[in-house]
Amino acid sequence: GFMTRYERKIFDDLKSPHLKYWVPFVWFGNLATKARKEGRIRDSVDLQTLMNEMNKYRSWCSLLFGYDWVGIPLVYTQVVTLAVYTFFFACLIGRQFLDTDQGYQGHDLDLYIPIFTLLQFFFYAGWLKV
Repeated sequence: GFMTRYERKIFDDLKSPHLKYWVPFVWFGNLATKARKEGRIRDSVDLQTLMNEMNKYRSWCSLLFGYDWVGIPLVYTQVVTLAVYTFFFACLIGRQFLDTDQGYQGHDLDLYIPIFTLLQFFFYAGWLKV
């Protein structure tokens, strides 16, 4: 509903190796300039405000396009994988409970399975896979 059938045909027939997000912005700029010349936009300040807002939105779209176009290098995923597994191994060693036979005060409970460390690892590994 944003384009007429004729505009949609022009948009689809346009050959571009990348996304065509910029075409409606060009159309908007041309229509706004035409509206200013015809007197539908009375003041140049209003036209400038419209164009500034449109340019701001266009720059956000191009930034988003840049994030989509440039992928995350493989090294980053390998570093994050190594960090998650190293962190889990350090937590597995570092969060072990004390031996109750030694008689440490306040450490009467001895659990053999570090439940919260395992839960933490499952969450981190799950986020890593996402």
